[in-house]
Amino acid sequence: MTLRVLVTNDDGIAAPGIQELARAAVRRGLDVVVAAPQEEMSGTGAAMTAVERDGHVVVHQQSLPGLPDVPAYAVSGSPGFITLIGLHGAFGPAPTVVLSGINRGANAGRAVLHSGTVGAAFTAGANGCRALAVSLDVLNAGDATPGSGGAAVAAAAMVRDAERHWSTAARVALDLLPRLTALPIEDILNVNVPDRPYDRLRGVRRGSLASFGQVQMTVAEAGHGFVRTSLEEPGEALPPGSDLALLADGYASVTAIRAITEVIDVPL
Repeated sequence: MTLRVLVTNDDGIAAPGIQELARAAVRRGLDVVVAAPQEEMSGTGAAMTAVERDGHVVVHQQSLPGLPDVPAYAVSGSPGFITLIGLHGAFGPAPTVVLSGINRGANAGRAVLHSGTVGAAFTAGANGCRALAVSLDVLNAGDATPGSGGAAVAAAAMVRDAERHWSTAARVALDLLPRLTALPIEDILNVNVPDRPYDRLRGVRRGSLASFGQVQMTVAEAGHGFVRTSLEEPGEALPPGSDLALLADGYASVTAIRAITEVIDVPL
């Protein structure tokens, strides 16, 4: 039976990562539909936001480069919202698997809570659909300078998109599909891949969640009527075996995450 796959992201439907992921999925013989934000929706987590016009969510069908036979939809909504309506048949038959990415920049450590890419996968897992989030590590903490906020990081990420190794991340993600389909349906896989040719990967390893992300937001300045934020390096050693440590060593990292679970061993 051919897997029905919904490909989404938070960088927007025009991002190179989602198009490479969709092309790779088609080459594997999967039944692919693409639905992603019309504009970038990074950092939205699993938010349920959308733009309505006359009581209807705005959706535009379009064609993507190299994917003439793949239906693709640009949606004025967050990745989590797009995933949820996709599971309810908004873009044709409901998917069996959601592939979210390829994100521009790693989604690692506990910062995955805030990622729209991972948020889409969380939404799928919480609603009975297997899901995998995949990101390409195109940034390093040095790209974020005090006072830059997020703008400098985003600008640095987009400078050389054509040179990025999106195909490496797509290959790693799709090679993990048999593992994903063997997991409990509520468990998602979060995959981070170094930006290098596939034959230069040191391998794929299971990584634990680091206690922080690549960068951390701080308040640089607060004044009357405004707050200015900045992104800084955590300044802590990378825990051995963590997703960030594996990336730094040239490995692709894969982490199994269960989105929403009840804690039953806490006395109340």
